[in-house]
Amino acid sequence: MYEVGLSQRFRALHVMPDDPGPEGTLHAHDYRLDVVVRRDDLDDRGMVVDLDVLEGALERTVAQVEDQDLEAIRPPDAYAVTVEVLARWAHEQIAGALEAGLHLSVRAWESEDAFGGYSGER
Repeated sequence: MYEVGLSQRFRALHVMPDDPGPEGTLHAHDYRLDVVVRRDDLDDRGMVVDLDVLEGALERTVAQVEDQDLEAIRPPDAYAVTVEVLARWAHEQIAGALEAGLHLSVRAWESEDAFGGYSGER
C-alpha cells in the first residue's frame, strides 16, 4: 500500500469540564495534525493524492481552529473536544477534499508524546 502525508502545527484552546486543575479551565495546547492518505495503487499520474490538494485541505482545516476555542467544533454527543474528537473532526473536514476510495488517517497531537487518532475510508 502506498501512502503520503503532511503535518501542520497550531495553537488552540480547550477545556475538560468538571476536571480539577488547569484541565478544568480554558487553556491552550500547541497541537499538531498529522494526515496520511493511503491507497493500493497509484493514480494515473503516479500519486496517492496530489500533495497540493491535501495541503490545501489541511490548511483550511487548521484555519478554522487556530487560536480558537475548540468548543466551537464539539459535537453534541461529545463531553469535550479531546484529541480523539479533534482527529475525527479534522478527518471529516479533510476527507471532503479527497476522491473516493482513499484511506485517510488523522492524528491530533496535544504534546510531544500524546495523541488521538481517527482513520477511515473516504
